[in-house]
Amino acid sequence: MMRPPTGPDPSLPALTKLTVVIPARNEEGCIASTVEHLHLELELHEVPHEIVVVDDGSTDTTWAILQDLSRRVPELAPTQNPGPNGIGRAIIEGLEHATGDAITILMADESDDCRDVVSYWRKLNEGWECVFGSRFVPGGGVIDYPWVKYRLNRLANLFIRLLFRIPLNDTTNAFKAYRRTAIRGCQPLIAPHFNILVELPLKSIVRGYSWTVIPITWRNRRAGQAKLKIKEMGSRYLFIIFYVWLEKYFSAGDYRKRVARE
Repeated sequence: MMRPPTGPDPSLPALTKLTVVIPARNEEGCIASTVEHLHLELELHEVPHEIVVVDDGSTDTTWAILQDLSRRVPELAPTQNPGPNGIGRAIIEGLEHATGDAITILMADESDDCRDVVSYWRKLNEGWECVFGSRFVPGGGVIDYPWVKYRLNRLANLFIRLLFRIPLNDTTNAFKAYRRTAIRGCQPLIAPHFNILVELPLKSIVRGYSWTVIPITWRNRRAGQAKLKIKEMGSRYLFIIFYVWLEKYFSAGDYRKRVARE
């Protein structure tokens, strides 16, 4: 079984700034509170940060809200995905605009607890290259998780665990954190939709970046509509999963980490 390293690498450079990348499409009902609560939490814990929100072709007032909010929150750097659209493409756009040496991906609907972003920052600063949150370990949890999605989630993650022989039990969760070097080492990112959320962690693991797991909490969105359509995404998830699996067993280590550079 492919296990995480026994400990962090204290020789890694101290981190100087966290970039939080938030893809957003038609999130006028919650994007302002998501940004404001996140910014306040990071300010309270003195985490140097920027918040890169990528408007992914919204047809509502999301972009106007972001422009207004940026005048009050200087750490907010809104940008637009010029298209084609897709959450994976929006995340890639956000990664290209990120200036921090640590990066967290956060959903726009405030389903992720912004207090966990601080935990990610501290854990990365211990010397880890990737920190993966799990809702299904002691200390983690979910609130108002739709029953059908919950069952499908657990089956999908069990499949990934067995296929890759890893102990991580929440690979499909979007909310994770990386040093910039790990993101760079996962290039090229090819998933245009929600399947990027498994491409990033699986590539990080397969390519030899250090990782650990912390408990996180998740609450079902309270405004707007969920964008993940399970029927549409199933084959796309399978494509990325098998794409990275083929790399693991048949690339002869060509893409594995060689030298970490900040």
